[in-house]
Amino acid sequence: MSSPRILLFILYLQREIKAQQSTQPHSIKIDGDITLGGLFPVHAKGPAGVPCGEVKKEAGIHRMEAMLYALDQINGDPELLPNLTLGARILDTCSRDTYALEQSLTFVQALIQKDTSDIRCANGEPPILSRPERVVGVIGASASSVSIMVANVLRLFAIPQISYASTAPELSDNNRYDFFSRVVPPDSYQAQAMVDIVKALGWNYVSTLASEGNYGESGVEAFVQISREAGGVCIAQSIKIPREPRPGEFDKVIRRLLETPNARGIIIFANEDDIKRVLEATQRANQTGHFLWVGSDSWGSKTSPVLRLEEVAEGAVTILPKRASIDGFDQYFTSRTLENNRRNIWFAEFWEDDFKCKLTRSGAPPEEARRKCTGEERIGRDSPYEQEGKVQFVIDAVYAMAHALHIMHMELCAGSLGVCNKMDPMDGRLLLQYIRRVNFNGSAGTPVMFNENGDAPGRYDIFQYQMTNDSAPSYRVIGQWTEYLRLNIEEMQWSGGQSDIPSSVCSLPCQPGERKKMVKGVSCCWHCELCDGYQYQFDDFTCQACPFDMRPNVNRTACRPTPIVKLEWHSPWAILPLFLSILGILSTLFVVGTLVRFNDTPIVRASGRELSYVLLTGIFLMYAITFLMMAEPGVAVCALRRLFLGLGMCISYAALLTKTNRIYRIFEQGKRSVTPPRFISPASQLAITFSLICVQLVGTAVWLAVLPPHSVIDYEEQRTPNPELASGVLKCDMSDLSLVSCLMYSILLMVTCTVYAVKARGVPENFNEAKPIGFTMYTTCIVWLAFVPIFFGTAQSAEKVMQLSSLFQIITLHFAISVLIQISHTVDIQCFFLYHIVCDSSIIRCLMSVGLIDY
Repeated sequence: MSSPRILLFILYLQREIKAQQSTQPHSIKIDGDITLGGLFPVHAKGPAGVPCGEVKKEAGIHRMEAMLYALDQINGDPELLPNLTLGARILDTCSRDTYALEQSLTFVQALIQKDTSDIRCANGEPPILSRPERVVGVIGASASSVSIMVANVLRLFAIPQISYASTAPELSDNNRYDFFSRVVPPDSYQAQAMVDIVKALGWNYVSTLASEGNYGESGVEAFVQISREAGGVCIAQSIKIPREPRPGEFDKVIRRLLETPNARGIIIFANEDDIKRVLEATQRANQTGHFLWVGSDSWGSKTSPVLRLEEVAEGAVTILPKRASIDGFDQYFTSRTLENNRRNIWFAEFWEDDFKCKLTRSGAPPEEARRKCTGEERIGRDSPYEQEGKVQFVIDAVYAMAHALHIMHMELCAGSLGVCNKMDPMDGRLLLQYIRRVNFNGSAGTPVMFNENGDAPGRYDIFQYQMTNDSAPSYRVIGQWTEYLRLNIEEMQWSGGQSDIPSSVCSLPCQPGERKKMVKGVSCCWHCELCDGYQYQFDDFTCQACPFDMRPNVNRTACRPTPIVKLEWHSPWAILPLFLSILGILSTLFVVGTLVRFNDTPIVRASGRELSYVLLTGIFLMYAITFLMMAEPGVAVCALRRLFLGLGMCISYAALLTKTNRIYRIFEQGKRSVTPPRFISPASQLAITFSLICVQLVGTAVWLAVLPPHSVIDYEEQRTPNPELASGVLKCDMSDLSLVSCLMYSILLMVTCTVYAVKARGVPENFNEAKPIGFTMYTTCIVWLAFVPIFFGTAQSAEKVMQLSSLFQIITLHFAISVLIQISHTVDIQCFFLYHIVCDSSIIRCLMSVGLIDY
């Protein structure tokens, strides 16, 4: 806006001010050598069409009287501004920025050049106009919106301004508000303190509520920005209270807040009128105790917003620039009466409201509803009194202006008594420089200073509104904030007297072993997902798979080694095979002992004792392999397993194949001639048998050389869906393919033996040794045909070792049966021979001729 338009606007407002001044008083004027302006919200906002409402006892009268008190103290101090008297022009802003702007034009009247050239008195001489007092600096305003409006005008006339309560961060802009300073810290500090409080209480999901205007909107904006930069706090809703709320507006605000019921924490930057109406709407909605209020310094420790709303406000955490109660002001204010405080033009109105009485004024009709004031009432005795929270800052603001003037006077008017020519007229820009240089201990003993933007350092007291059984509801100091938060959690008390901190979170913390799946666009809301399978919780947001040899612990917060299992000697899976193996070994030894004892008898000799011993050796090895299968795998054990796993079967089947082939060749040859076939002697039979066995030994030796034996831990074998049941199996490094290769040669011998057993099935009944062998081979083939698909078609497990051992038990058991059948048939033959030896000796000659009896 150009300067001519600004002047026209100011002149227009001046006419409006003069029109209103004829009906009601608007300012307090105190004469002095230097005049300071003052802006205070003596009255609340009026209803529509009325600028001012009811008197504000605390934020208005207390603060305004604090300025008068400070002026009295300064004027009575011989060390500060000696021989100079400070005067004042104090105006009422009526808690409205537009009205405050109109009133503040009073401060610049002396600076407006008026053209009186066309004005003449009756005698033709120019008029003599009384010049209004010049205001060199302004104390105020209270609300940030008012300070911003006024600062835009005062800077045009270079009038410094010191606020005692305006905290909007916008006022820290030294380019736009270069003549503005304040003794309270800006809301950027306050917002940081409130973010720290929210975090200290463990809240991460809150809503914000702001009065429309610079204070509320800037405060919320600062809170949102700091919380976003710091992280960990999300804003559910940001609601703005209109400057002129319509009926039902506050009920609508509460309904909107209830749309996010988990966001119980409400960060409120609002004036005290709006705070009171919000609490009233909360009470009407029957939501007492639901919301957790965190109020800014506009709430502070005031009693007016919570009057008759104590239960709704219980537990509210509020913040207020660090202050102290000024005892001198208490004595001053409680001693004020209607007689000694006539300079305060609003004191009578305060008196009526404070004592709930009515003063009789000339021409005013008497009111029956109120008692008549006697004038003998006393503040603090006949009415409750508590010093308002910003009184200290009002006093400090006045003293800051006085110290700046004092230094300026000492430097510019050294030795002069009173205002010298260098200070008349006052240079506002120079005075601003002195204001920014002041550094003194304020009324509470704390330093008063300004930074380059005119802001005071951040020092806050943290209050909580508490209700106790033994005292009246009151604000209790629970912490402090000076660059960092110190909060006494144990001293806090919430709605209903609870000491546990209520929650205001979007999502509850996940249990151990669960990861957070974030809700898109809301960093504080998530769903909890359990880390399944073999995953563990790597961090809050990630599940990772455990290494292959590990499994998650019970709560899935870390990995632990997978237990290693092996077949123990005392296991039920081992006891039965070992028992059968011992029985088989004893049976084999018994047969061997029997054969040794009757080694030279015709029956033993006729049975082919050499191959019988070889066969029994193979049977013994097959029983003994069970002990190797049960032993703990190692290099030696694994090597012996490879060696004897196929060797025992190879020895047995080689002996049986040789015996069956001998029988078949004998009788086939006997059909064609009486000449016995070749290689049927015991030595030849042993040579053939050992040749067949050597093939197995050579193959095993090559296997051991190419793939040296060693033990491995197989974690895949027992990797069950439930990690708690998972285990690693300690076993030899023998794959299914290698196992098949190891047994393939023995299977070939078994099949060949079976073929010869089938061919030799037609031998004479007296020479039917092939039949027991054939029976043994048939049953062995059936066992293998049933076992192999089951063994290789199912997943490997710890029981596979048991299955293998059981197979060996079945095979060796059939071998023992076959040996016993052969021995029994040999005994039958011998018995038959003894029975017929007298009758027919030709049988023995026949037996000898065919080589079955070597006698």
